[in-house]
Amino acid sequence: MEDIEDLRRILKQNHTIAMVGLSAQWFRPSFFAAKYLQEHGYRVIPVNPAYSEVLGERCYPSLRDLPEPVDVVDVFRKPEDVPPIVEDAIAIGAKVVWLQLGIVHEAAARRAREAGLEVVMNRCMKIEHARLFGGLGFVGVYTGVVSAKRPRWLPF
Repeated sequence: MEDIEDLRRILKQNHTIAMVGLSAQWFRPSFFAAKYLQEHGYRVIPVNPAYSEVLGERCYPSLRDLPEPVDVVDVFRKPEDVPPIVEDAIAIGAKVVWLQLGIVHEAAARRAREAGLEVVMNRCMKIEHARLFGGLGFVGVYTGVVSAKRPRWLPF
């Protein structure tokens, strides 16, 4: 999916995210993305068998262990791990499968689309949210969003 309006719609309408491969290590990209999304009103549910809790949320070993529905399955795993994750996303009734930067798996994406899920590949939710909703503007990057409103997460 490359359409900006589709990306904007997905980010506006879907607020519960299961992040597969979320790390509790603060320096990992998945941790940065999850923290940013939490700070912008999203519920991020960690899915990683290595942890019991990440960023104040209980961590689950797999998507099928989640006790509640999720809108988006955000994948921080290598491409060869994607097909079973997509099958789990279909099984739990997710609406969107989002594969992070560097992750592309055409066959798994086709399977997800055939099951009625939307698919985003090779894009970061954090970066796309910041780009589409003006979050990069405070560091001098022109995003096309003009606002006099200071972001909530700035310390001043």
